[in-house]
Amino acid sequence: MSGGRNPMEEAYARLRQVAQQQQKRGGFGGGGMPGGPRGVGMGLGGIVLLGGAALLAQNALFNVDGGHRAIKYRRLSGVSHEIYSEGTHFVVPWFETPVTYDVRAKPRNVASLTGTKDLQMVNITCRVLSRPDVKALPQIYRTLGTDYDERVLPSIVNEVLKSVVAQFNASQLITQREMVAKLVRENLSRRAARFNILLDDVSLTHLAFSPEFTAAVEAKQVAQQEAQRAAFVVDKARQEKQAMVVKAQGEARSAELIGDAIKKNKAYVELKKIENARAIAQQLQEAGSKNRLLLNSEAPAAHTKSTSKYTSAYDARMLIKVRTLTGKEIELDIENEYKVSQIKEKVEEKEGIPPVQQRLIYGGKQMVDDKSASEYALEAGATLHLVLALRGGCSPDGF
Repeated sequence: MSGGRNPMEEAYARLRQVAQQQQKRGGFGGGGMPGGPRGVGMGLGGIVLLGGAALLAQNALFNVDGGHRAIKYRRLSGVSHEIYSEGTHFVVPWFETPVTYDVRAKPRNVASLTGTKDLQMVNITCRVLSRPDVKALPQIYRTLGTDYDERVLPSIVNEVLKSVVAQFNASQLITQREMVAKLVRENLSRRAARFNILLDDVSLTHLAFSPEFTAAVEAKQVAQQEAQRAAFVVDKARQEKQAMVVKAQGEARSAELIGDAIKKNKAYVELKKIENARAIAQQLQEAGSKNRLLLNSEAPAAHTKSTSKYTSAYDARMLIKVRTLTGKEIELDIENEYKVSQIKEKVEEKEGIPPVQQRLIYGGKQMVDDKSASEYALEAGATLHLVLALRGGCSPDGF
């Protein structure tokens, strides 16, 4: 409160003066009985005065809750410069009106559709924690009123987002997101300070591109994977060719040396027989008490039947490959009846990529989670392409 006499004290002083004057009037004149009409009038006057004092006291107090501040509007002088903190304060009824502000940080989400430097449209959402500058509450009330945040924040947030996003390409919004958020925070804090609004936090919570741009990014990822795979196949074929040449040369030289040894000394054949017999004896010794069946070369039919039975028990499983954006190939052991969602779970176990961010491409088409591998006619050795799903806040690898 400002200096000088308290308005509440002045009001009580006036009431006391009126009561004293009334008592003086009742005390002079003809001396009647104390219980006469004069005494009744004094009693009624006292009751009226007490009721008026109680009503005045009730309307002369106002409370400021925690996390709030208040100012006063006076009919004679306008908005006061005093700022009232939490607690109970006095006010002169009719002449003064208290105005309360919530000075705690309040969140607000502002969405904006804007264009990038390369003319791509992007939906971006900014979350702002704002509060008024307590020292400037009288100025805020004069210029903006009590709904200051509704008047200011939507316009300045949209303007700052459009100006900052226009400085970056669509790909840079993902790869340089931290820089974009920093520029938005600095520019927005500077603009809000002009309106005496303080920003405690500014965050970019959502970032989504147009469907056309998303499809173009996925097509680019698939093309990069195909190019890397083609280069790998060429290099692998070249290495296999060199290995076959070296192997053929070694076998030819080995056959030549063996032929010369046999021609020179027949004992070489006997030596090989002894070595083979020693190897067979070693295998039997290692087997120990294990059940091992030695098949006669004259019983090929039984051997073929056993082998076919072993194969049929496992022909429902197969090995496939999943190629990532970096060209890395992941081998997965799956069954024909595996769902695509189960394949994604296996990829998550090996690479740590959540299934919701995975898109598996096979034969140029995206695989659906509830379909099985057999419905896509997957064969052993088939290669799937892993593409990261592009969503708000997610960045595609290699882009």
